[in-house]
Amino acid sequence: MQRIPDRLPGVSEIPSIDDVVLQAQRGDVTAFERIYRSCVAGVYAVCHRMVGDDAQARELTQDAFVRAWERLMQFRGQSSIETWLHRVAVNVVLEHLRRTKRDAMRFLGDDDAAFGSANDVPLDARMDLASALDKLPAGSRTVLVLHDVEGYSHDEIARMTGIAPGTARAQLWRARRALSRMLRS
Repeated sequence: MQRIPDRLPGVSEIPSIDDVVLQAQRGDVTAFERIYRSCVAGVYAVCHRMVGDDAQARELTQDAFVRAWERLMQFRGQSSIETWLHRVAVNVVLEHLRRTKRDAMRFLGDDDAAFGSANDVPLDARMDLASALDKLPAGSRTVLVLHDVEGYSHDEIARMTGIAPGTARAQLWRARRALSRMLRS
């Protein structure tokens, strides 16, 4: 019986994602571009769900990949590169939302004022979930997306956002109530 060689002559081996990550950690920009191309859609989806705006989501996606490039040496392979990039993106968005809230608080007195009332939504409007999410205040939308969409616990959300777990629970409850009102209208 003839043994089949492990590698065929003249055929280059396709590197695994782990090899590509190692190459990128050594400074190989082409390897990082491969990571970018394979993960950009998922990172964008997370950013878009959290901010509800296409232009902001695109900008935050780019910011997340810049941050990932700067901190790639911190990736230890304890999770997949996609999971690590997802966490980087969540942190970038949360920082953006904190900055935005801080800036807005200079002009507004209370985050809850952004909820408005059920009467603010026209009765004949048929809203889909994405547009309803866009109408939520940033803090409530963030907690809702992180908990109900991304599956983070209240304790994890509290650590990521710097709020108390009880505050995360309250924001989630208010976000669900507001969404329910908007979607019933």
